[in-house]
Amino acid sequence: MNNERVTAVTDSHIIVVGGGIAGLVVARDLVAGGARVTVVEGSDRLGGKVAAHTLGGIETDAGAESFATRRGTVADLVTELGLAGALVLPNTGGAWLQPRTGAALPLPKAGLLGIPSVPLASDVIRIVGLGGALRAQLDALMSGFVGSRERSLGAVVRKRMGRAVLDRLVTPVAGAIHSAHPNDLDVDVVAPRLRTAMLSEGSLAKAVLTLREAAPAGSAVQGLSGGLFQLIDALARELDGRAEIILSAPVAEADAGGASLADGRRLTADRVVVAAELGAQTGTPITLATLVLRAPALDAAPRGTGVLVAAGAAGVGAKALTHATAKWAWLEDRAEGAHVVRLSYEGMPAGRDLREQARADAARLLGVDIAAEAVLAYDRIDWTGPGEAEEASEGVVRVGERVSGAGLAAVVGQARQAAADLLSDLAREPGLGLTDH
Repeated sequence: MNNERVTAVTDSHIIVVGGGIAGLVVARDLVAGGARVTVVEGSDRLGGKVAAHTLGGIETDAGAESFATRRGTVADLVTELGLAGALVLPNTGGAWLQPRTGAALPLPKAGLLGIPSVPLASDVIRIVGLGGALRAQLDALMSGFVGSRERSLGAVVRKRMGRAVLDRLVTPVAGAIHSAHPNDLDVDVVAPRLRTAMLSEGSLAKAVLTLREAAPAGSAVQGLSGGLFQLIDALARELDGRAEIILSAPVAEADAGGASLADGRRLTADRVVVAAELGAQTGTPITLATLVLRAPALDAAPRGTGVLVAAGAAGVGAKALTHATAKWAWLEDRAEGAHVVRLSYEGMPAGRDLREQARADAARLLGVDIAAEAVLAYDRIDWTGPGEAEEASEGVVRVGERVSGAGLAAVVGQARQAAADLLSDLAREPGLGLTDH
């Protein structure tokens, strides 16, 4: 890069609207590339859905608590931030599934995102039924080309193995990992090489088995000992003194020339990155209810690391339960004999106390009695899921889960690519960034 191009980058002022994980990652990479960056965040803190809270004297994650390990996207960032020593795998107890009726069942172990490698295995039949398993077994009789041109995970599974496997296995499992319905997940992103293996092996089940055998030892997800929220702390430290951070400053509009704040102020820039939803949020309300329990019956982790809930499960309001102290050894140590249980809900009325419902749902899903007095602490955190992606105006770069898709790995990967592309664009246009702000 010649001197004129270096000057184009270093003289350029970039506004990043939104101080969540996507905005902070973009800002960090832009600053590292020499740009002058202002981060404008509407709330009074950085981090968005990656946050901490303390209940019952235990500090833990109030939002995202793990990330998909595919491609090493997040792990690479963690390493760059000096947190590699904190990377941890979850305990190996495995998760369970609460079907529409009956008691919770262990999830089949020989699968990928809920896709079984042995459709007629007894643990698969228990969940999808004999009819569903027989339909899935038809996968072995089809040409490998069937479903190979489909782009969504849901479409591939539906064509190869049928709706029972999709609805009762893949939807709850993939949804728990990637926070999205399989119909909205790009199969090549969440399961790289699956379609290729399906063509070469002749069936989806054999493709799953091949990918599982080729995968390195370990888990599909990782976390950070001490909490994933440390990622935000590390990003904020890197930006301290290197970027301007403006908090409690909601942005009403953003365009190629800058951002207009809700209070009437106007900030100008050479380029603008939008990492937040402007105006009224349009996504699905998501609620996380966290309980700290004194319940000896949970010491044996009766449902492994947690329970995924099939759509329409009778008598349960929660969409999923994580037995966090059974999942993470560091949190078990921190809890000193208590149990931390997280339950997620959708569409709950704002302000409603979920303590009693969360206790009842936890008892139902975990298969143990949990008395009211066993609840030592409770907290409710509300988030909003991603709305529909808006069409970006010229000169405005959009990042975040509305663009990247759900899940920390997707968000971080897309944000880093956007920063790299923007720095490359600036370097090719040496006339940019030479005005005063």
